[in-house]
Amino acid sequence: METFLLAAQDAFTPAALVSVFGGILLGYIVGVLPGLSRPAALSVAVPITYSMSPIAAIAFLVGVTKASAAGGATSAILLNTPGEPSSAATCFDGYPLARKGEATRALKVALFASVFGDMVATLVLIGLAAPLAAFALRMGPVEMTAVMIFALTFIAALSGASLPRGLISGVLGLFLATVGLDPESATPRMTFGMVELFDGIPLTAATIGMLAFTEMLLQAQLFAERRRSGAAQAAFPVETDKAIRWPDIRRVFPTTLTATGIGIGAGIIPGLGPTIGAFLSYAINKRLAKPGDQYGKGDLKGVAATEAADNAVLPASLIPLFAIGLPGSVSAAILVSAFMLHGVQPGPLVFEQHPRLIYGIYVSMLIASVFMLLVGRVGLNLFAQVTRVPIRLIIPMVVLFCVIGAYLERDTVFGVFAMLGLGVLGYVMQRYGYSVVTFLIGFVVGPLFELSLRQALIVTNHDVSKVLDHPIALGFLIAAVVAGVVFLRPSAISPPIDD
Repeated sequence: METFLLAAQDAFTPAALVSVFGGILLGYIVGVLPGLSRPAALSVAVPITYSMSPIAAIAFLVGVTKASAAGGATSAILLNTPGEPSSAATCFDGYPLARKGEATRALKVALFASVFGDMVATLVLIGLAAPLAAFALRMGPVEMTAVMIFALTFIAALSGASLPRGLISGVLGLFLATVGLDPESATPRMTFGMVELFDGIPLTAATIGMLAFTEMLLQAQLFAERRRSGAAQAAFPVETDKAIRWPDIRRVFPTTLTATGIGIGAGIIPGLGPTIGAFLSYAINKRLAKPGDQYGKGDLKGVAATEAADNAVLPASLIPLFAIGLPGSVSAAILVSAFMLHGVQPGPLVFEQHPRLIYGIYVSMLIASVFMLLVGRVGLNLFAQVTRVPIRLIIPMVVLFCVIGAYLERDTVFGVFAMLGLGVLGYVMQRYGYSVVTFLIGFVVGPLFELSLRQALIVTNHDVSKVLDHPIALGFLIAAVVAGVVFLRPSAISPPIDD
């Protein structure tokens, strides 16, 4: 108890509080700007913390990571431009809400869902790190492959009424995810002699192209049609109702709670991360939809489902990091370098060697959640002013963001060309009824699935029956079969939902 009080005292020092607040502000900027992702921002920010105390340094980096997750929803809702890949799923309902004149309500739900998911996941980290880390320790390649197969079954959950087109979209995403160097032999695959493709197709460029640039192509087409027909050139509708009332909270809360649990699971299991967590949460909550829900057409539940899961991943990903030294996400992996920079080695001994620091980080994370709510709430009305900009100005502005975001990911023009090419592909897919959502899920899951599958085959010596020796993997495979049967039954397939 004495150690915890001393740690809380450290977290409430002016230096630590300023570090958290500065990290939150920087994180919101990172989140709003497309292409400037959490890992990129953290990588740049780690050297800045060299002269800080360990608690102030980690608090600053945690603030950046938490707020960037929440800030990514802003551009996703207002401009259909995800601030980072994990915010892509927020576009599915956030942007339609903005176009219906409910941008402020969508932003409020996104903010509160983000803070709720983050706060609950932080409490889970504080209370259940040791026992849940024991579960993560048992996850080998066989288990990870089973988890990926389970995740891939949810491609069917987002296929809508046209199951074949949905599956084709998912397989296309998986196929394009194999572009680059072979993870085993380092042999180039489908690179066509281009060195830029050795690392694969840029994920941020793909996300921006398939969602934001595709949407701008569609909006430009509609704008041109309106001009030819003489129809009024409309921006977003004027917002007449910005309030979130008790019925809205009561309706959205169960979804937020479910999404938080999914995000925590995605954080605890190493390798899944916020993007898969957000997409899985959207898929599951969409399948749990009640009559009257409008997932994909502008539903507050869809916004809550993705944002709560996205923001729950980071705190949960620190559970295996603190307990066994295994980061559960890319952001957690970057935090390892920050710990080591200050002479701390994450792992089982950290609770014995640096308990005051760990407890201080816990308190700083809770403070960061409060700051995230305050900064997001104060700046919300300012962010919502973007909805008043006419569509003729939004299109070139978003295209500019797309170009900048695609360039920033790798600091090469190649990212811009990849974004443009995938944007055209997304436009064609949208026009002919193929799901961009399932494409993105396949594209995101693809690399991890391939790597885990190859490792699992080596571990089992290509003997599938040895899966019976891995009860966790067997459990996930059984769950995947059950989910596949449920999702693939004709009666289980929902009406088509616009992506």
